[in-house]
Amino acid sequence: MTHALRPHSFLFPGHVARNVLVAALLIGLVATSWAGSFSVSPVRIYMKPRDRAVAITLTNEGDSAVALQADVFVWSQTPEGVDQLELSDDMILSPPIIKLEPGAKQVVRLALLRPADASQQLTYRLIVREVPEITNPKQQGIQLPIALALSMPVFITPPLAKREVACELVRGEAGAPAVSCANTGTAYAQMREVRLHRNDQTLARFEGGAYLLPGARRTVTPKPEGAGLTGGEPLTVEVQFDDGQTSRFTARLP
Repeated sequence: MTHALRPHSFLFPGHVARNVLVAALLIGLVATSWAGSFSVSPVRIYMKPRDRAVAITLTNEGDSAVALQADVFVWSQTPEGVDQLELSDDMILSPPIIKLEPGAKQVVRLALLRPADASQQLTYRLIVREVPEITNPKQQGIQLPIALALSMPVFITPPLAKREVACELVRGEAGAPAVSCANTGTAYAQMREVRLHRNDQTLARFEGGAYLLPGARRTVTPKPEGAGLTGGEPLTVEVQFDDGQTSRFTARLP
C-alpha cells in the first residue's frame, strides 16, 4: 500500500510532532459546516470497522482559488471532559493538500490505516484548513493571512459499542444548579439540550452540543430563564442527546 505524504509543516510552522496545544485551539473553531470560503460534507463522519474509507466532498464557496490541507488527530478527553488532540497517522485524507478553483468541488477519501477496535469506538478529529501560502504569492510588506479551519468529528463504531450515561443534579459555579453527566460506556454521547423545570415551567436551559467521550464526565450549567431555581422543591432534569433519546429524573439540589 502506498501512503500519501503528509506535509505537516504547513499546519505547524517549526513542526512539532505532537502539537496538542494548537490542535486543541482548532477544535473549537467551527460550529457549522461553513468557514466563509469553503465547506466540507459531511460535517460528522461515521464509519464501521469494516469500512476502509469514506468519501468527503470539499467545496470552494469563495470567488478565489483556495488551497486546503487535512490532518487527522486522535481525539480523547480527560476524566473531567477536557478535549485532547494528538496528531495521528491512523487515518489520512488523500490527497492531503487540495487546490480548488472558485465554485469547484472535489471528492476525496478518508482512509483508515490501522485495524479498528472490535469492542470500543475510535474517535478522531479531521481538521481541514486553508493554506494561504500556496494561493497568495508573497508580496512586499507585512502580511497577516487569515487561515480558516473546519474541525469534523470522526467515529469508527463497532456493533456492540454504546454509550452509558448517568446524570445528576449538582451545584456549579457560585452555587448555581448544574447537571453533571458521566459516560461509562464504549461510545460517545452528545448532550444537545439540558432543561431544568418544575410543574412544566422551564427554569433553566443549556443548548449546545457538548460531547462526552467514554470515560469522561462533563458538567454544564443551564442558563436561568425564570424565577424559582432557588426554591427547595425538587427540580425535573431533562437531558436530550443527539440520538433523540432523553434522560429524565427528579432531584433536589444538594
